[in-house]
Amino acid sequence: MNFERLSQYKYRIPREGKMEADAAFYASKAILADLEAEDFASLKQLQNVATLPGIVEPALTMPDIHWGYGFPIGGVAAFDSREGGVVSPGGVGFDVNCGVRLLTSRIEREELERRKDRLADALYEAVPSGMGRGRTDFRMSRRELELVLVDGPASLVERGFGEVEDLDHIESGGKLAGAEPGAVSARAYERGLPQIGTLGSGNHFLEVQYVDDVYDEETARVFGLIPGTITVLIHSGSRGLGHQVCTDYVERFLEAAPRYGIELVDRQLAAAPIESPEGQEYLEAMASAANFAFANRQLISHFTRKAFVSAGFDGEEHRLQLLYDLAHNNAKFEEHAGKEVLIHRKGATRAFGPGEEDLPEEYRSVGQPVLIPGDMGRYSFVLAGTQGAMRETFGSSAHGAGRKMSRRRAKKAAKGRNLVKEMEDRGILVRAAGRATVDEEMSEAYKDAADVIEATHGAGIGRRVARLRPLIVVKG
Repeated sequence: MNFERLSQYKYRIPREGKMEADAAFYASKAILADLEAEDFASLKQLQNVATLPGIVEPALTMPDIHWGYGFPIGGVAAFDSREGGVVSPGGVGFDVNCGVRLLTSRIEREELERRKDRLADALYEAVPSGMGRGRTDFRMSRRELELVLVDGPASLVERGFGEVEDLDHIESGGKLAGAEPGAVSARAYERGLPQIGTLGSGNHFLEVQYVDDVYDEETARVFGLIPGTITVLIHSGSRGLGHQVCTDYVERFLEAAPRYGIELVDRQLAAAPIESPEGQEYLEAMASAANFAFANRQLISHFTRKAFVSAGFDGEEHRLQLLYDLAHNNAKFEEHAGKEVLIHRKGATRAFGPGEEDLPEEYRSVGQPVLIPGDMGRYSFVLAGTQGAMRETFGSSAHGAGRKMSRRRAKKAAKGRNLVKEMEDRGILVRAAGRATVDEEMSEAYKDAADVIEATHGAGIGRRVARLRPLIVVKG
């Protein structure tokens, strides 16, 4: 792998072979060692991304980089439709708008500890988790789901599932433009209808945490992060509906790519021109799935609030407020360096800096909240977007700790251990659909989030604000 070091945390892969642009990645010493241990497989995927038509230099990955479908996880790529730019479902991923939202509160950790078991049970009952599991207490008609696909969580808030103020604290207001329910297949509807308001499986979770440390007092104050107070981090996406959208369009794009003269160095990079009928229909379906995901997290938040009330946190002083909700996997038209481009973010988050008009007014002075989940046994972080990210990464940053161990290898490593008991001994209660999920998501399966934050903060593409530590984990 041919690359050069540009600064302490930034590296450049020069254009070579079929690459249409340079590539760049961000890494600490520990992350660089992980990349070397995998024979730079993820960076080779990044080079493949740089072969796609109309890419705007550079192709990028964030510090939580690891192997993905077509694009590496942590991948960011911009395409210009005026230069023959393409859209690739693999550059968004199968879980369209997998993302996170953070709820803050004034509840003190000591108060929560007294009701911890009761709350853990209430949350596990209130928010279904596990493969294919749906809700039995909430039903939606096909027509109501179509409204969700167009309007996102706003259609739920109108029905009393959340607060109007929530909508101001969701990326893009919780509504990607251009959604068209007709571009979503019947099979996707069938899979999505029973699953809205559920976590799903794999690395999705609901985590009750506390603010453990603050690094930037002014920004933490603006974000409402008070040391020792309780937060709730929700990580879920578009469930079966989004997965089906990706599946449907990957198949179509594999047939379409040759017709448009697109040479694929990897079939998983199936693509079509942005302005083509196939490209436009995918963007309509992708936006619909993204709006479903925003609504999914909105409904989970509603039932989370109800669970807190049932566990005794029922006064105004116990209110859970939405700090922010942001996407990990989507494609969006944004203006960068004076031109409109289609930004693919796969396992990467938008990280707009101070002054950007798309941010909630109260956050414009400090930058967009950037939420970085860690593993379930250590810590997560809140960062703020920066002008550095706007200059260097198309306003993007890392999205999590990043896997370093496959699920199969993690289960093998967990054999003979009782991870739930280990975590309970450390003061963390786990509620999960089964042991396999817990084993797959063991802390050792992930990079240390602190390494990701070191590289992100050190490179200036995210500013460290606060650290959160887990108390209750609900897993699929």
